[in-house]
Amino acid sequence: MSAGTFTPRPGAAPVSRMILAQTALETRMLLRNGEQLLLTVIIPALLLVLFSAVDIVDTGAGRSVDFLAPGVLALAVMSTAFTGQAIATGFDRRYGVLKRLGASPLPRWALMAAKTLSVLVTEVLQIALLTVIALALGWSPQGNPLSVAALVLLGTAAFSGLGLLMAGTLRAEATLAAANLVFLLLLVGGGVIVPMEKFPDAAQSVLGLLPISALSDGLREVLQHGAALPWGDVAVLAAWAVLGLGAAARLFRWE
Repeated sequence: MSAGTFTPRPGAAPVSRMILAQTALETRMLLRNGEQLLLTVIIPALLLVLFSAVDIVDTGAGRSVDFLAPGVLALAVMSTAFTGQAIATGFDRRYGVLKRLGASPLPRWALMAAKTLSVLVTEVLQIALLTVIALALGWSPQGNPLSVAALVLLGTAAFSGLGLLMAGTLRAEATLAAANLVFLLLLVGGGVIVPMEKFPDAAQSVLGLLPISALSDGLREVLQHGAALPWGDVAVLAAWAVLGLGAAARLFRWE
C-alpha cells in the first residue's frame, strides 16, 4: 500500500453539492413539521373536497371543482412559499440557526437558494396530490402546462420574497401570528374559494392587485378556460416578486 493513500483532503465541498444537501435537509424538516403539513397539504385538500362536494359557495356556471381546483393550487403555493417559509425561517433566525449556517462554508446566497429549491420540491408534491384529488372529483383541466408552470414559478418568487421579508425583519412570534393571519385573509379575499365578482366593485380593483388573486385568476384562466398566458396576472406577480425579493435582500437581518 503506497504512502498517502488515506491522506485527508480538507476543504469545502462544491457549492452545488452543498446546496443539494441543504435542500434535502430543508425539505425533510418541512415535511416532518405537523403545523406545516396542516397548512401545505391538509387544509388545501380539505377545502378542495369540501367546497367541491357541498354547494356552499356559488362558483358560477359549470362544475365547482373546475373553479376551485386552480384557486386551491394557488393557495398551496402561497401556503408553502409564503406562510411555511416565513414561519420556518423566522424561527431559524430566532434560534441562531441562520447565524451559524452563515458562518459555515455554505454561502448565504446558497442557503437561500436551498430554501427556494426546498419550496419548489414541496410544491411539486402538493400540486401532484391536489391534482389527483381534483381529477377524482371530476376536474377537467385545460390549457398549456408551460403556462401553468410559468405562473407557479412567478407566484413562488413573489410569495417567497414576501415570506423572507417578513421572517427577516420581524420577531419569530410576530412572524408566526402575521403569516397565519395573512394566510386566512388572502384565503377569503384572494379569489381562492369565493369568486371576485362577489365582492363590491371598489374592493375588486384593490383585491385584484394581490399576488394570490393574480395567481388564482391566472391559473383559472389557463386551467378552466384554456386561455393563453394571462399577461396582466403575470405582470402583477412579476411586480410583487421584484418588490418582495428586492426588499428581502436589502432588509433581511440574519440575527
